[in-house]
Amino acid sequence: MADGTGPTKDWRDGVRIRRADMLATERAAQGRTTVFDFAGIGSDKTWISGVDVAPGSNTGPHDHGRHEVMIYVVKGRSEIRWGERLEYAAEIGPCDCVYFAPFVPHQERSLETTGTVEYLVVRSDNERIVNRLERDVVAVPETLL
Repeated sequence: MADGTGPTKDWRDGVRIRRADMLATERAAQGRTTVFDFAGIGSDKTWISGVDVAPGSNTGPHDHGRHEVMIYVVKGRSEIRWGERLEYAAEIGPCDCVYFAPFVPHQERSLETTGTVEYLVVRSDNERIVNRLERDVVAVPETLL
């Protein structure tokens, strides 16, 4: 951590996004596509759920501990922020997929003004680990992806 109690993490590469157009191209060429390959990681449990984020709201900074997490955007537009101070951001929309490595601090924020954002969420374990994080976040994150 930046406060001297532990190592500082560079979370820049802790999130992967697979865009809908790339997935559609792969599916058209091969008849199927692998969104994220979890083979060989030792996982024997999975948690899958639908998650909604209300218009204009956000999930607040959090992580899911040792779990790997993937979200698929079913409906709506949102911003994903991640990093020690949520210093990185990307806008995502329908059919985009996002992967979060274990322990990555992140937040989902709805960019919708009327309807909810709907996600399909998959975690590498069915424990319900959600660590709420109190942090000072940067005002203007670096936009990536």
